[in-house]
Amino acid sequence: MAAGMYLEHYLDSIENLPFELQRNFNLMRDLDQRTEDLKGQIDSLAKEYTANARTLSSEQKLSILRQIQQSYSKCKEFGDDKVQLAMQTYEMVDKHIRRLDTDLARFEADLKEKQIESTDYDSTSSKGKKGDTRQKEKKIAKTRSKVKSSDEDGSPKSAQKKVKLLQPGEFNSSSANFGNVHPSDVLDMPVDPNEPTYCLCHQVSYGEMIGCDNTDCSIEWFHFACVGLTTKPRGKWYCPRCSQDRKRK
Repeated sequence: MAAGMYLEHYLDSIENLPFELQRNFNLMRDLDQRTEDLKGQIDSLAKEYTANARTLSSEQKLSILRQIQQSYSKCKEFGDDKVQLAMQTYEMVDKHIRRLDTDLARFEADLKEKQIESTDYDSTSSKGKKGDTRQKEKKIAKTRSKVKSSDEDGSPKSAQKKVKLLQPGEFNSSSANFGNVHPSDVLDMPVDPNEPTYCLCHQVSYGEMIGCDNTDCSIEWFHFACVGLTTKPRGKWYCPRCSQDRKRK
């Protein structure tokens, strides 16, 4: 695939990314504002409770404390929603980064393959030219040999001219060695050191993943390919380690 096609496909895939990011950032900003409003209400209720603690009845005190507790619960919900939005935004950007890394790796493999084909063609052409040169030199040597024989037979009394035949030189050329290059060999892409790792391979999240239904599983998430899956299985699924532990029990 040409470089222009890789670029065009990637640009098409990130066309809506700015709008999705802007939407998530606006939602997080709105959650921040609502949390700040609730914190103001909590401060007001706390001041009211402190100032009138001696004059308020038990029911009034309980009502104010319940309002404060509800406001704190709302703040916690807003905080959890903001964390989920932040994780969704990170995964959204990370997905496009992984696709860019994959496209770059494929493009690098295509370049290597084309370079190998071009070098093989040049090497074959060079060998063909050397073979033609050797055949021409052999014909010249045979012609000179015939001329020498004719001169020796036609004038035996005259001073014989010695013809020294030049032997064609050896044309030694080192064959090009390209090594065992395979189009699937790709460069190692940089990975965020703070990004968590999963699966039995201890790599970052990518592609389709499946979670182990054992709540005590130390790894939790696995890549489909690493556990031999192509589609999501029905019912509960346990990773190889947890499956062995369950069989032992």
